Amino acid sequence: MKTKLALIALTFCSFSSLVSAQDLGTNPEKYTAHNKGKFFVSWGGNRESYSKSDIRFKGADYDFTLYDVKAQDKPKGWHIDYVNPARMTIPQTNFRLGYFISDKYSITLGVDHMKYVMYQNQAVDYSGTYTNAGTYGETLPNGQVFLTEEFLQYEHTDGLNYVHTEVSRFDDISKLFQITDTDKIQINITEGLGAGVLYPKTNTTLLGKERHDDFHISGWGVSAKAGLNITFFKHFYIQGELKGGYINMPDIRTTQSADDSASQHFTFFQRIIAVGGIFRI
Repeated sequence: MKTKLALIALTFCSFSSLVSAQDLGTNPEKYTAHNKGKFFVSWGGNRESYSKSDIRFKGADYDFTLYDVKAQDKPKGWHIDYVNPARMTIPQTNFRLGYFISDKYSITLGVDHMKYVMYQNQAVDYSGTYTNAGTYGETLPNGQVFLTEEFLQYEHTDGLNYVHTEVSRFDDISKLFQITDTDKIQINITEGLGAGVLYPKTNTTLLGKERHDDFHISGWGVSAKAGLNITFFKHFYIQGELKGGYINMPDIRTTQSADDSASQHFTFFQRIIAVGGIFRI
């Protein structure tokens, strides 16, 4: 009797295991159901807006500050350079390499290659002194200075490089759009916080001096972002982001002399569109 009961129990367990295996086979878990352990990489382009900034220039024989200086970015537009390996660092670009430490949280290393160009020929207030005042066509009768090319050209166009780490959260909102097969298309929202260093190559012509033309760690920045991610066929995605931040650069190289430098701080607002891939190794 005991032997028969054992055989019946064994048969029942085997049948249950078979049914469970068949159920798993017909309803496999989606690849997109879990992110932990996945890597991702993306490449994209951006546009920026900048707040006004006070810029201080100082050297062995001058020390002056320009107030509320306006600047803009330098867009390339839709251009083949974004995907040309020999020229893809010329436009305003964004690179990300990241890893999901959990299903919802990732850590990334990124470079935002922005461009910052001071508006030429604007009138600004100033304080301080500099040599040969009035010989650059810069003096105005109201005590302001006019930013002529002879007096000052100032831009971070090679560029305003924000090298940073970022912690981001991802949330799947596909159900809001009645999407059930997320392995075909998945919609996520993402938010993140970042911090890093500024590593610009500043192009400055100041008071007729020879410009400095090398990359230099000039300061630090912090940022926050929010975006929408659309993933196709498990591995490919397009992502749009709005990103804002604060940049402080107390040590900007301006000329060949180590005695010459500039400092400034400002906020930025960035609009980003990127394409990427997500995968497990």
